[in-house]
Amino acid sequence: MIDINLKGMGVALITPFKENESVDYDTLAKLTDYQLQNGTDYLVVLGTTAETPTLTEEEKTKILNLIVTKVRGRIPVVVGVGSNCTRSAVEKLKHGNFDGVNAVLSVTPYYNKPSQEGLYQHYKAVSEATRLPVILYNVPGRTGVNMTAETTLRIARDCKNVIAIKEASGNITQMDDIIKNKPANFNVISGDDGITFPLITLGAIGVISVIGNAFPREFSRMVRLALAGDYNSARKIHHSFTELFDLLFVDGNPAGVKSMLNAMGYIENKLRLPLVPTRITTFEKIRDVLRQLSIRC
Repeated sequence: MIDINLKGMGVALITPFKENESVDYDTLAKLTDYQLQNGTDYLVVLGTTAETPTLTEEEKTKILNLIVTKVRGRIPVVVGVGSNCTRSAVEKLKHGNFDGVNAVLSVTPYYNKPSQEGLYQHYKAVSEATRLPVILYNVPGRTGVNMTAETTLRIARDCKNVIAIKEASGNITQMDDIIKNKPANFNVISGDDGITFPLITLGAIGVISVIGNAFPREFSRMVRLALAGDYNSARKIHHSFTELFDLLFVDGNPAGVKSMLNAMGYIENKLRLPLVPTRITTFEKIRDVLRQLSIRC
């Protein structure tokens, strides 16, 4: 199994599109460089923020290959591999090309609403299908099912290459329960930018971030300060982003961060249906906050 250090800030990369909605690979390369140059600890490719359900298999392969080639092993690369069909996820893990990939992020099966036993059996099969480290991803707001702390801890104890969970349930008590009772080789990663700071104070090791697409230097600094125990300095940065945290998700993800990156001059403000850009009112609020943060837009 490949060792990977997930401490710090990972960024769930967006997929930039051109006006005709084709993938803008040149801009994706520039965004990857932007992350590499500004303190991001690892990259998460083909996750929710990448609009992965709207991408073709050919596009997914090309995106992953581009990022792996750009990164050249300088920081870890994590790739999303999830499905609401366990067999499909297993086949992908067994037969896919994971050269240059350091770990997989696997979301709980969505839409089917499996039981807790079904979730356990799903992840047991996923774990057995790969030698790569596996990061669980619990996001009930999207999947329709919450994986309980008890189930997470059972998987962590029984599946040795399951090394972490990206927790986006919004339930701090549940996350704290996992942190309190987890095995030593298992970690909790925040799945929400807005609760990253308080979750680190409880023992989380960092975040897989959306806002890091736009502010990798600033947000990774907040994470590092919090991990180092400098809570006063970290809290100031956390509070400076409070309004943007809300605006990021009021019209859905990645619409918010794409509006932000567009206002900053990095990308076209294009998404693929069924996703659409933020409302004009949201976009203007984002521009106003960016101006207050002294960001040129």
